[in-house]
Amino acid sequence: MNADGKAGFVRAMFTRIAPRYDLMNSLMTLGRHHAWRRVAARATTAAPEGPALDLATGTGDLALAIAEVSPARAVVGADFSEAMLAEARRKVGRTRTSIVLLAADALALPFADATFACVTSAFLLRNLADLDRGLREMRRVTRQGGHVIALEITQPSLPVFSSLFGVYFHRVVPLVGAVVAGDRSAYTYLPDSVARFVSPAELSEIMQQAGLRRVTYQLVGFRTVAIHTAVV
Repeated sequence: MNADGKAGFVRAMFTRIAPRYDLMNSLMTLGRHHAWRRVAARATTAAPEGPALDLATGTGDLALAIAEVSPARAVVGADFSEAMLAEARRKVGRTRTSIVLLAADALALPFADATFACVTSAFLLRNLADLDRGLREMRRVTRQGGHVIALEITQPSLPVFSSLFGVYFHRVVPLVGAVVAGDRSAYTYLPDSVARFVSPAELSEIMQQAGLRRVTYQLVGFRTVAIHTAVV
């Protein structure tokens, strides 16, 4: 699949599953995805003062978590799926936050250089048609000294748990996706995309090659989720 083909595939997939996205996340992670986003949100508190951009904001959970930990920070949530943004607008509308939500392509962001003090993403990077380009765009729109924070599912390294996780992720999740979301293919793509993606250590190297500095990461969720933090 070429870059344009992957981008179209991913956009169409998230458009289809948008109405059941939150429910599926909660079922698949037993609700733990909120805790992982809170860890990523707390990492933004080390960034300089200024606005935050949450890329691939989806239904807005990470953007809302950032607004909760830093009420004085302006937050922009961007996604290239209008269906996901519609869900986010409903959710944000039930809060007292002033999060700005807009449509944007992570590979061609409609922002000037050095606009944001921090840029975050949750479950974005493995879905990008061009990982290096996406990271360079994140760096471009981040101010000098600002932070880039990325949360991704990763293959667990604990031997026994890794085997059990593989069975759950590759067999149970697609079945639940078929029953709950009516979309087995989307939840087959999910574990397959994780299996094809780079390791946390490899992602750190790629981030550095894209011009990001002081790249570190922590593993949470029984080492199934990596949260990378870098400085521009």
